[in-house]
Amino acid sequence: MKYLAAYLLLNQAGNQSPSSDDIKKVLSAVGIDADDERISSLMSNLEGKDINEASFRWCTSKLSSVPSGGAAAAGGAAAAAGGAPAAEEAKEAPKEEAKEESDDDMGFGLFD
Repeated sequence: MKYLAAYLLLNQAGNQSPSSDDIKKVLSAVGIDADDERISSLMSNLEGKDINEASFRWCTSKLSSVPSGGAAAAGGAAAAAGGAPAAEEAKEAPKEEAKEESDDDMGFGLFD
């Protein structure tokens, strides 16, 4: 992933076809010893591909698996379609008062 990140950084900086030496320079700048085999593997996998299109497809495939709140919106629409019964249930629900957090956390605190 580091090698791909270095390649993408170079690409975004304007170097449309970074060399393996360019990738080594980026990695060494952050203290990473580059593996020539991994760099050559990356370069052969990316050879002849448009990196912008490839990254767009990858992001699109990853984002398609992320829930986008459709279930919550559908639930709200279903409650609205129900009308009065949903409103009555909301009125009857007891309101819970905000409880103060206790220090009974077995001696561990957030900033200890």
